[in-house]
Amino acid sequence: MKPDVLRRLLNWYGPYLGAGVKVTYMAKDWRECHVELKLRWYNKNYMGSHFGGSLYSMVDPQYMLMLIKLLGPDYIVWDKAAHIEYIKPGRSRVHAKMSVSDEALADIRHHTEQGDKYLPEFSIDVIDEEGVLVAKVLKTLYVRRKLKM
Repeated sequence: MKPDVLRRLLNWYGPYLGAGVKVTYMAKDWRECHVELKLRWYNKNYMGSHFGGSLYSMVDPQYMLMLIKLLGPDYIVWDKAAHIEYIKPGRSRVHAKMSVSDEALADIRHHTEQGDKYLPEFSIDVIDEEGVLVAKVLKTLYVRRKLKM
């Protein structure tokens, strides 16, 4: 599947559609992804700011999907854990950018070359329209290289 096709499919994915999440960019080389979330009546909380679940869901599957494509079929990749810290109420459009560096890929390959599991962590900033940090997400993934028998 091509990155742009996945981007379009994610934008029609029920949980994303229901939360108002939009994937705005997926790099052709699978190294970067941008998402945004506009504040709407259906995704705001009692206090009038972004619902926390929507803020988390906007960054949930991207690293797993990017690593699956970047590492290829010889690797198992799963989401393992996540932690979100709410910094400031989001009351406007928010966005996040996720990227995988050459160093992160080399680190993953190094730690998994003997078939061991590795739990890389990725930090994601959710930023509002004024450039203010709204939330910080720490994603932990499970990665293991499949050993051929």
